[in-house]
Amino acid sequence: MTSDPADGITVQYRIALSKKEERVEGPDDATVVVTVPLAEVTADGFDPTVAFMRGRLKSTGSTGALFTLLESGAVADALTRLAR
Repeated sequence: MTSDPADGITVQYRIALSKKEERVEGPDDATVVVTVPLAEVTADGFDPTVAFMRGRLKSTGSTGALFTLLESGAVADALTRLAR
């Protein structure tokens, strides 16, 4: 999910491959930007909520919107797809 017109949330997902290289999905003017290292996403049992609590998944924008996205499973789906 990169956007939900019903609630006005747009999301940009970024997977950091190295210090200067990343995979990006979503608009540049997104209301929520989620960034996580590739090693974290490809690890066995990846859970974006746990990664956020451990400080490995970073976000900018509305934390409430992020929690909604985490709860819906949209973050896990998008990051897993982008990591392939």
